[in-house]
Amino acid sequence: MNLYLKTATCLTLLTAMIGVVHAHGGEDHGDAGAAQTLVGNRPQRLPDGSVFLPKVAQRRLALRTVMAEMGEHPQTIELNGHVVMNPSAGGTVQALLAGRIEAGPKGLPLPGQTVHRGELLAYVKPAVGSAEHSGQLSQLAELHAAHTQAEKNVARLHELEGSVSRKEIEAAEAELASIKGRLAAVTTGVEGRDALLAPVSGAIAMTNVVAGQVVDAKEVLFEVVDPNQLLVEAQAFDAGLVDNLAGASLAGDGSKLRYLGGSRALRDGALPLLFRADGPLLKLALGQPVKVIAQTRTMRKGVALPAAAVVRNPANEAIVWLHTAAERFVPKPVKVTPIDGTQVLADGVEAGARVVTDGATLINQIR
Repeated sequence: MNLYLKTATCLTLLTAMIGVVHAHGGEDHGDAGAAQTLVGNRPQRLPDGSVFLPKVAQRRLALRTVMAEMGEHPQTIELNGHVVMNPSAGGTVQALLAGRIEAGPKGLPLPGQTVHRGELLAYVKPAVGSAEHSGQLSQLAELHAAHTQAEKNVARLHELEGSVSRKEIEAAEAELASIKGRLAAVTTGVEGRDALLAPVSGAIAMTNVVAGQVVDAKEVLFEVVDPNQLLVEAQAFDAGLVDNLAGASLAGDGSKLRYLGGSRALRDGALPLLFRADGPLLKLALGQPVKVIAQTRTMRKGVALPAAAVVRNPANEAIVWLHTAAERFVPKPVKVTPIDGTQVLADGVEAGARVVTDGATLINQIR
């Protein structure tokens, strides 16, 4: 009987232990629990959203990380802008009179062609009506006849020099000079052309002419710019920015811009702000739209990261990938604000965290 009770007691204890083991199996063990879901030693997305990435795969993907550091950075604002001409290093060529385009000795210039100040670009043959042209030809014929007669009078008086007064000879010579001047002026009006010259040295940015084209007065025919001195004009809607900007850069390539100043008068509802690049804007075209990251004098604390470290999750939220363990990467939602064209201020990242900079997009694609 005692043996029977001992056996029953052992069975009861064994059943209780089995129940405890089954109840314990559903608990969360953190990394250990995540490790139990791994399928082989390959890159994979874990149920908690983190990514398992073996060291071999990390080297193949050329991953790079940085240690997040807290610091003070200028508060920035993103402005819409476009490339404009420097008024001191560019200009337009316009027709003074209506007429027909004629090419110069070297032909008409092409877009992108380098020209020098004062170089001949084209001619404009003035256009006149038939009645006006007939009147000019008639006046020209009269002046030719008068010029011939005046030359004969001067020659005859010189032959009679000594028998005629010097005063009569000088009067005849003065009349001849006057007729020559009038004849030259009328000839220029009938046969002359208006020369179009380059206002500055640079490159032809725009040409709007072909040989034989009829143009109106004041029509813009050429634009000449110096590619090394282009400016960027941005539009601001806050008048306080005019005196509160410290610098700027172009979004994308991070080219530094020097703030020149802002207008005090609205244009199309915005205040124009002018910037000059420290280096030439050779990669940009006149009138090309750009994004300007303007830095104010107001400072704010935060973690600065390369813009390449920020990616988007399936919910289109901005995230960064934190390297939390040797082979584990965890996504971290952040709120980003541009600092310049290449760096952003990430709110939500703590100082000391190791953030993936190179290869974040590749980790984001692992499923």
